[in-house]
Amino acid sequence: MSAVNITNVTVLDNPASFLTPFQFEISYECVSALKEDLEWKLIYVGSAEDETYDQLLESVLVGPVNVGNYRFVFQADPPDPSKIREEDIIGVTVLLLTCSYVGQEFVRVGYYVNNDYDDEKLKEEPPQKVIIDKVQRNILTDKPRVTKFPINFHPENSETAPEGGEPSEQQQEQQPPGSDPVGNVILNR
Repeated sequence: MSAVNITNVTVLDNPASFLTPFQFEISYECVSALKEDLEWKLIYVGSAEDETYDQLLESVLVGPVNVGNYRFVFQADPPDPSKIREEDIIGVTVLLLTCSYVGQEFVRVGYYVNNDYDDEKLKEEPPQKVIIDKVQRNILTDKPRVTKFPINFHPENSETAPEGGEPSEQQQEQQPPGSDPVGNVILNR
């Protein structure tokens, strides 16, 4: 059983301009006190074919973590468009919200993000070079893909910690065929 459970994630300012900072209101519960901080990360997938275009938008440590319910707003700068291939800016991509404890990721929430022009004329006749100020992002919040990874939250209480990083069989079976552990079929890596 996980010592930390996400109870709710609300995407704020959605839809928004591509260059607007991301904001997530995250609620979680801790069922047993933890000695170390939790690390939350937000990752923008810049290309479905090449993870070198992924951008770590923000990483924050949250703690101390005692038993109880918590809520905070996680804000991150938008991705740097100069680090994304021009042909990958417009269209669908993925945003990953992860949480780790002592370097072990135990939960990942994946969202599809649709980037398109906010002007109908530009949608119908897209310019050769992307006009980033006219691009709107829409995070598809109705179907997040949540994957939980088993980790040992209290390694001091046992001699052998379980291997983290792979979802359990039950969790893998819940994923659509042909998808990665997040369930995002667009990641062709």
